[in-house]
Amino acid sequence: MNLSGVVSALHARLPELGERMAQRIRSDVDAYRDESLIPFDSLHRSCTANADLLLNQFGRAGAQDPSPARETGRLRAEQGVPLADTLHAYRIGFELLWTEVLAEARTHPEVTDAQLVSHSAEIWALFGRYAEAVAAAYRETTTELTSRRQARRSALVEALFTGAVADRTLWEAARELDLSDRGPYVVVAAAADAPGEEPLAGTEAALRQAQVHFAWRLLPDQQIGLAALPTAKVESACLRILRRAGARVGISPCFHSLRDTPQALRFARLALAGLPGTGPGVARFDDDPLAMVVAAAPAEAAHLVEVVLQPLLDLPAAERARLLETLEHWYAAAGSTADAARSLFVHPNTVRYRLRRVEELAGRSLSDPRAAADIGAALLAVRRVGASSSDIAE
Repeated sequence: MNLSGVVSALHARLPELGERMAQRIRSDVDAYRDESLIPFDSLHRSCTANADLLLNQFGRAGAQDPSPARETGRLRAEQGVPLADTLHAYRIGFELLWTEVLAEARTHPEVTDAQLVSHSAEIWALFGRYAEAVAAAYRETTTELTSRRQARRSALVEALFTGAVADRTLWEAARELDLSDRGPYVVVAAAADAPGEEPLAGTEAALRQAQVHFAWRLLPDQQIGLAALPTAKVESACLRILRRAGARVGISPCFHSLRDTPQALRFARLALAGLPGTGPGVARFDDDPLAMVVAAAPAEAAHLVEVVLQPLLDLPAAERARLLETLEHWYAAAGSTADAARSLFVHPNTVRYRLRRVEELAGRSLSDPRAAADIGAALLAVRRVGASSSDIAE
């Protein structure tokens, strides 16, 4: 099919065709109506370049370099225009151009209707090839932009956790990480069973649904996160979801300035280290601050055990276990002998006898607040820092 005359006539009107395409697209596609998103001059240039590309290809064998089509896909991805709207706009532009081809062909006797009909499938296949180029470039650019955003988010999160963000850019970091620029905030540290594993990956959707927005950082042994908890309701939802996660989690105290994130991370890790046992659980630093302090200094805690409780730990295993268990129940009962006895299923006099035995061995009176604090801290060290009382005794 010889369309050279038609193509030449349309090329002479190319700027006007490009403008009409841009106007039609802006009228018919909502995403293109925002001048701040897609300036009309930019849309006009894109339409003109793509019309030129298509006109040059009409009636020729083989596909030309689809650079204008790829540029359209790249640009729309960068502007955040949905791919479906981008392809819809591309189709509108092509349909308008094809309508102009048909109208111009009426003025060229050498081009018959039969010729146009017989080659229409070829021409629409041409549209398909260039639409594919638009879509491919759009997806490639989206992937690249996503990778850049993720890398930047990761760098910002790392900067917050290490304190490398200047005060003047804290609000910018909060905005880019979808965090409120005002606290209270909280830091979470979750233990990973294997390098690269995300122990809290299954909770992210539930957290987002509860309006808890975390900025995460994955480390070889931990997944750490920073979140804003604007209300008590949001904080409660966050704790509930984390407790269902089936992971070992430590949570920092709430804080109000992002510049305090590094210290909060330390507190969250101390809470994680102080979590008793080996199974899943959630420990908040503020729930048991003394236990967190003991966990923070294992060497010093071991020395405290030696100074305060070593005579008790040197006892035979059965007696040692009874005395340690009694101490734990007495502290849990806030110093009530009767309550401790009920939880141990023994007579109160039995508890009193065992406590006196502890006092004799430790050389400290539980009625003295400072001595009781020493014994309580040493007891925490036995249970939380030492692997077991027998290990320390040995």
